[in-house]
Amino acid sequence: MLFLPIIVSIFSLIFAVFLIRQIQKAPDGSGKMVQVSQAIREGAIAYLKRQYLNIGFAALIIFFILWIIFSFKIGLAFLLGAIASGLSGFVGMIISTKTNIKVAEAAKKGISPSFSLAFQGSLVTGFFVAGLGLFSVSFHYLLSPELDHLIALAFGGSLISAFAVLGGGIYTKAADIGADLVGKIEKGIPEDDPRNPAVIADQVGDNVGDCAGIAADLFESYVVTLVAALILGSLIFPGKPEAIFLPLFLASIALLASILATFFVRIGRDKNIIFAFLKGLIASICLIAVGAYPIIKNLATALGQPAFSLYLSALIGLIVSIGIFLIANYFTSKKHSPVLSIVRASETGHATNIIAGLTVGMKSTLPFIILICLGVLISSWLAGVYGTAIAALVMLSLSGMIVALNAYGPIVDNASGIAEMSGLPTEVKKITDSLDAVGNTTKAISRFYAIASAGLAALALFYIYNQKIGGQFQFLLNDPRVLIGLLLGGLLPYLVSSFAMAAVGKTAVKMVEEVRRQFREIKGIMEGEQKPEYGKCVDIVTKSAVREMILPSLLPVAFLILITFILGPKALGGLLIGSVITGLFLATFLITSGTAWDNAKKYIEEGNLGGKGSFAHQAAVTGDTVGDPAKDCAGPAINPMIKVLNVVALLIVSFLV
Repeated sequence: MLFLPIIVSIFSLIFAVFLIRQIQKAPDGSGKMVQVSQAIREGAIAYLKRQYLNIGFAALIIFFILWIIFSFKIGLAFLLGAIASGLSGFVGMIISTKTNIKVAEAAKKGISPSFSLAFQGSLVTGFFVAGLGLFSVSFHYLLSPELDHLIALAFGGSLISAFAVLGGGIYTKAADIGADLVGKIEKGIPEDDPRNPAVIADQVGDNVGDCAGIAADLFESYVVTLVAALILGSLIFPGKPEAIFLPLFLASIALLASILATFFVRIGRDKNIIFAFLKGLIASICLIAVGAYPIIKNLATALGQPAFSLYLSALIGLIVSIGIFLIANYFTSKKHSPVLSIVRASETGHATNIIAGLTVGMKSTLPFIILICLGVLISSWLAGVYGTAIAALVMLSLSGMIVALNAYGPIVDNASGIAEMSGLPTEVKKITDSLDAVGNTTKAISRFYAIASAGLAALALFYIYNQKIGGQFQFLLNDPRVLIGLLLGGLLPYLVSSFAMAAVGKTAVKMVEEVRRQFREIKGIMEGEQKPEYGKCVDIVTKSAVREMILPSLLPVAFLILITFILGPKALGGLLIGSVITGLFLATFLITSGTAWDNAKKYIEEGNLGGKGSFAHQAAVTGDTVGDPAKDCAGPAINPMIKVLNVVALLIVSFLV
């Protein structure tokens, strides 16, 4: 029966290959478009080569450590998870850099063909990530049905994801800040103006951060949630293979449903792109709801569980998915009052823009956290902790569509940049800009999904942790070790975020200095008579990002090991819960504020409040610059941090036991 998820995952990968063939048929454009696209691709590949060389070295060291402490198979499972996570990011980046120029070329024919092409490109990443995730877990379990091996597999995916998110985030935001502060504010030139020395680095950053990094992140979220459901089922229903089959079959049905739902994603006459994506998401949810019931009904009986309660738990995961989409869209879209409040605040200056953005981010935590709480409460009431695990799994089983939402962003952002730098007609630029207009919101939706998975999966992961230590401890708040663990766990998201923000700041300073130097020393750049030295900016930000990503990536692991061996399992349990509590709030706040600031700037750049170069625009650029490292580096880094903490805790407990 385990062959079903393997077959479905292979079908998903074949579907991704089919989409690649379709994309390859589309024309590439010519002349300067090709030069710009090539420069972006070369810069992205150069960065990933350097990043993966460092990550690979770290992964090999950890492989040998796990081999010595546990076994060769545990180390190998970690290595396979790391390779799969890295491959997810690499494929996402390659597809993005090959599709961007085709989308810009298709925009000459109108918004519908260009949107279809961008969506196809994003679907390649989505179904490659989801297919590879399901294949990794099911095939590995088929070969070696040991739970500790699955934990090691999840650890590999999570740790590499942390490196990818932080490294890519540092790169993309440092380049973006360097381009904005000097280009937009000091020189008053457009965002993607070819006269800006940082413009190629900025375009490269969209791919290595928003595509490669987040693809690896959602891969590990999918794998960790699936592994948690498998382990939890085996603990609650020992000796019953149906507890293993149920999560894998649900994931398989969800993947097939997502593939079918892609045919519902079409732009209507109103040209509403968000609604087009919403149609695809709703179609996925409806198809999953129909397909999940017979599977749950057949397997729940063997588990001695009421089928309807488990089915309702699965529906809770789908309802949470819709809620996340609506909340993210409301707080980050230019059409709704939160972003418009930042726009109005920009009229009175930089400080009021910052205050309004902070306010929006803080407010967004209310509906998001309430949604997560209701999901945990109702699914737990229906079917216990196993019901919560099923809800989390079904929600993350939409990963094919959710990753596509994220990958769409860098593709259309690059397409808009290529149109600007290549001097394409205004009508074409308007189309690419309209495609890009919702890119920030779609990326925010995918990041909300990733962090929500930590909230829903936290209960299941903590239950597994408690069972692995023998269920012999009570985690009471009047126990000083538990309380200390809670406080230190609550500290970690802030600590990692601070290191991430500082890394972006350090790298951005170097970028700003280099861009200023080129404007100052290379005469004729502003007149278009001399070409900027794009390569130097790419090289500076590449070296710095790879160096700066190491400490915040490894810090949580070192922190957790120290706490465990100094204060013991009770403190470790408190640390796991504390990191989830503050991590959910902080990640939501950072991602929402940063995205809302960015979209407020875009709203003004469309010609509102004086448009580009106005006082309101300058204030909005400042807000966007503050929000960039928040939404694309510090906020997204919290999700893999939480997952790393949980899976390493399970490995440590296995070692102690």
